[in-house]
Amino acid sequence: MSILSWDDFEDDSQKPTTPEHKSAPVQSEKASDSQNVSTAQPSSPSMAAPQSAGTHSVRPTVASDTVARAAQALEHLDVAPGLEELEMGAQRVQVDDKAMINCRADLNQLVPFKYEWAWQKYLDGCANHWMPQEVNMNHDIALWKSENGLTEDERTIVMRSLGFFSTADSLVANNLVLAIYRHITNPECRQYILRQAFEEAIHTHAYQYCIESLGMDEGEVFNMYREVPSVARKAAWGLKYTQSLTDPNFHTGTPENDQRLLRNLIAFYCVLEGIFFYCGFTQILSMGRRNKMNGVAEQFQYILRDESMHLNFGIDMINQIKIENPHLWTAEFQQEVVQMIVEGTMLEIEYARDTMPRGVLGMNASMMEEYLKFICNRRLSQLGLPEQFAGVTNPFAWMSEMMDLRKEKNFFETRVTDYQTGGALSW
Repeated sequence: MSILSWDDFEDDSQKPTTPEHKSAPVQSEKASDSQNVSTAQPSSPSMAAPQSAGTHSVRPTVASDTVARAAQALEHLDVAPGLEELEMGAQRVQVDDKAMINCRADLNQLVPFKYEWAWQKYLDGCANHWMPQEVNMNHDIALWKSENGLTEDERTIVMRSLGFFSTADSLVANNLVLAIYRHITNPECRQYILRQAFEEAIHTHAYQYCIESLGMDEGEVFNMYREVPSVARKAAWGLKYTQSLTDPNFHTGTPENDQRLLRNLIAFYCVLEGIFFYCGFTQILSMGRRNKMNGVAEQFQYILRDESMHLNFGIDMINQIKIENPHLWTAEFQQEVVQMIVEGTMLEIEYARDTMPRGVLGMNASMMEEYLKFICNRRLSQLGLPEQFAGVTNPFAWMSEMMDLRKEKNFFETRVTDYQTGGALSW
């Protein structure tokens, strides 16, 4: 059997036989498409033959009708509704016009900057861009599949960490996009919030990449926040602070609603990202220090770098709202915030006990409890609130070094974690 060529599909009977038609070959599919657009007429089998010049005089009814309707609509455009959002002829935005919440200045004008720190954090986030596929998972896959590669306690830690984080970052992203963004009325802060939302998507991608690479049951891991009590309680605690803000009828502008926004910011930045992540981060990074699950640990290190920036941005934003709206920061509200952060600490201690019933990776639940109380004191002091756990210290000094992330690595084994995009490097 001979191989068919495109010529075999040509119908010789349709080819022109007279010399005068040789200069006008049968139209190709591409040419036919372009002609159909120009004439705005549907193609048909009868149109496959060359058309005479007179054909182009046919009125393109579909296109002309559309253009006519568009022109008519613009003639009757009423600009009044748009003036509510866009004041024509208004003065240019001044720095003093800007505010973190309840601002009436034009949000579409990024400059002039009022909060230079917000714009710098956006630039820093862009410079630290990374993607999960850049991390080699071969070592992790071999170790995970090996019968003696990890202990059962170590496997539990990996599963629980991926189970919580795989949905926690989605919860944070949803809160940013559906709740926080529309209530923060400063454009440079909004710019960073958009960057943060993208980073949360990268983090969720990273967890999925780990889960898929290790051949885990994706349904079991992703649904863990609804099946494992110590994971579910943390997720439920965070969700209760975002439900009211996602209501399209919710608006800031009253002391009560402004405080509801502050509660949301404190819950997600100071507790969810500032406390709930620390037990899992410490466990996975400790595993990496022992040359176990290096690929997972490396991604967690990149994520930790991002989350540290998120936390610092959130605290700066909260403190700025306090400065601009001192009437919100009442003694009663401060006590409520202290309780929120202590509640989050207790939930994370509960999670630590669940994931570490015995000593593992050079740590145990008691050490983790002290570390989390140390973190709790740190969050409270960053908000100008009194510490609640006297005498606690940091038992994991190496975690502070991890957060600094300025470490040397063998570039041929893995890329440096202090990575920056080429356009952000200083030479």
